Amino acid sequence: MARLRDMYKAEVAPALMKKFEYKSPMQIPKLDKIVINCGVGDAKENSKALDAVIGDLTIIAGQKAVPTYAKKSVANFKLRQGMKIGAKVTLRGDRMYEFVDRLFNFALPRVRDFKGINPNAFDGRGNYALGLKEQLIFPEIEYDKVDKIRGMDICFVTTANTDEEARELLKLMGAPFAN
Repeated sequence: MARLRDMYKAEVAPALMKKFEYKSPMQIPKLDKIVINCGVGDAKENSKALDAVIGDLTIIAGQKAVPTYAKKSVANFKLRQGMKIGAKVTLRGDRMYEFVDRLFNFALPRVRDFKGINPNAFDGRGNYALGLKEQLIFPEIEYDKVDKIRGMDICFVTTANTDEEARELLKLMGAPFAN
């Protein structure tokens, strides 16, 4: 479980220190948290859909997912402020490193015609966003118990100041970037 954390301390941090010539070990970027978010469009009519998504996210992340609520009312979508419209989970520490390991080594290679993840999906401040089209790529999800295939957004929040630093950090941690 702590294999990726040990690898970070032994290999990733010294490599980043050497490449970017940091003066202090505190400048070395690290993974701060991972936020997994899943919007449920049909949650307003079907409350069981939201329960299923929370269950799936809980199984995938290894910790309880929480519902997200609408911030504004939108008449076109028949949406009122405060309605449950999705679920999210924030991972830190050992669970975060374990999730990264499972995502890069088991889940992503199961995607059909997988050629790597987009190397340009950084936000300018060192954070990386990844969108998945289906939750079935995770081995923990049982195909027979899924009511509907849903996608999710995974956001890697790092302490890096630039996209280049964050890209190098994720690459050294095993992110399969496309060429």
